[in-house]
Amino acid sequence: MKDSIIKQEDKAHIWHPFDQMKNANILPIIKGEGTYVFDEDGKKYIDGFSSWWVNTHGHCNPHIANEISKQVQILEHVAFGGFTHPQAVKLSKRLAEITPTDIQRFFFSDNGSTANEVALKMAIQYWHNKGKARNKIIAFKGDYHGDTFGSMSATQIDNMNTPFEPMLFDSVFIDPPQKENRTAVLATFEEELATNEIACFIYEPLVQGASGMLMHDAGILSELIGLCKKYEVLTIADEVFTGFGRTGKLFASNYMQEQPDIMCLSKGLTGGFMALGITAVNDKVYNAFYSDDKSKTFLHGHSYTGNPIACSAANGALDLFEEEHTWENIARISEKQAEFSAKMNEHNLVNEARNLGTILAIELKTNEASSYFNDKGKDAYKFFLSKGVLLRPLGNVIVIVPPYCISNDDLDYIYTQIEDYLTLQEA
Repeated sequence: MKDSIIKQEDKAHIWHPFDQMKNANILPIIKGEGTYVFDEDGKKYIDGFSSWWVNTHGHCNPHIANEISKQVQILEHVAFGGFTHPQAVKLSKRLAEITPTDIQRFFFSDNGSTANEVALKMAIQYWHNKGKARNKIIAFKGDYHGDTFGSMSATQIDNMNTPFEPMLFDSVFIDPPQKENRTAVLATFEEELATNEIACFIYEPLVQGASGMLMHDAGILSELIGLCKKYEVLTIADEVFTGFGRTGKLFASNYMQEQPDIMCLSKGLTGGFMALGITAVNDKVYNAFYSDDKSKTFLHGHSYTGNPIACSAANGALDLFEEEHTWENIARISEKQAEFSAKMNEHNLVNEARNLGTILAIELKTNEASSYFNDKGKDAYKFFLSKGVLLRPLGNVIVIVPPYCISNDDLDYIYTQIEDYLTLQEA
């Protein structure tokens, strides 16, 4: 069957992310509505992974769309160096009310990777501004923080960044904390902090997304953050994926007693409408740059920093998080995901199913090692696509991260397709 004009022209000109273009099969999507997206033939698909985990309130949510529509008639953009605008001020004030109490300052960028990049640069310059040489980063094995150079430096997934390793920042990677390894992790961590070489500890709180939704212990993570405070090491919570309800609470950090110095936000921040990143900091960080000495200025920015349209989308998304039905939906989805996770843990082809809040990961047994590059998920992806379900497995891990407007019927349909796929594998 001959490819459509869209597919032909796409193939002629576009280089897609995370796909080997020699054998990539790209699906044209021309419309979105609620939980669904539609291809050029009108076929409907359930978006079971929220279009890479960004969509929180559904495609083309009318409230967010209306907020954007109003803003484009007022101000599309203004340089954020030396200027401000009402949408950014409104968003910052609202974020100050929902982030940890001492986080009151917000630096704008364009996406999750740049939000983390900004955080790492801030942490390293924080020590430079204080006249101290602390340049090392500490992170968890299996962490993913983005694809810019600083963010790659704190990322350790399989061989994802092998070509760039000679150029990356100096980082130390430790095992994610579990109850079984608590003593060893705490001891190793404190040993690294005691060198007084560590600038910051960056972590994906509770869920390591790109590693296949690996999950770790909130209590021990809180202890690690407490140790950082003891040694005055800055802490950076990468809430790009886990923020805005994904874990069942507004932020994964809400599960912990100890709170970070810096939080990185993106993805669900705008409800999936616009690219926007936020690096949120406390006054301890901010004050290290607040000086009559111009050399202590944070010299970082983007052309579209603080874009008013993106900020209006974020404000619209936050409006919906203030409505009770959003949290009722999050609770309902979380319960459904937990029930299906328990069922999948009994299946003989499942190595492990794990869930937290609206996140569910089903790790399939395979002859290959479990990894991001495991080919098992490619077959599963094609099967689900043929059944009208968009799921993008991470290696051999099937991940369900739905928009909060998804119905129980659509969740049940996804679950049925997963069971049918497993049945075919048994045959």
